[in-house]
Amino acid sequence: MADWVDVTPAQELLPGQFRTVDVDGVQIAVFNVAGKYYAIEDVCTHDGGILTGGSVDGDEVICPRHGAHFSIKTGDALGPPAYEPVAIFPVRVEQGMVQVRDDRWDGSDPVISCSGP
Repeated sequence: MADWVDVTPAQELLPGQFRTVDVDGVQIAVFNVAGKYYAIEDVCTHDGGILTGGSVDGDEVICPRHGAHFSIKTGDALGPPAYEPVAIFPVRVEQGMVQVRDDRWDGSDPVISCSGP
């Protein structure tokens, strides 16, 4: 299981702000949206550049290069030129510290099932 990584004290991440952290080579952006914390991979699925250089509008981050919009809450791509979502990550506050982890590789291997003749 992946370890939780400290991002910042919760009191220092105010609504509308974000912080980025490297978790095992993955850049993750943690946002405070109206007092709740969300984490997405800090990469535009359109061109691979970082998203956090763009603006934040409510619960959306806008890619600074080509204007693709992504949901901070779900990671969904909300408009072209991006069509693929960004990865989302679990966030928690533990003893006043905002923490995140990359849980994509936790657990067992995925089960692949096939049907057919």
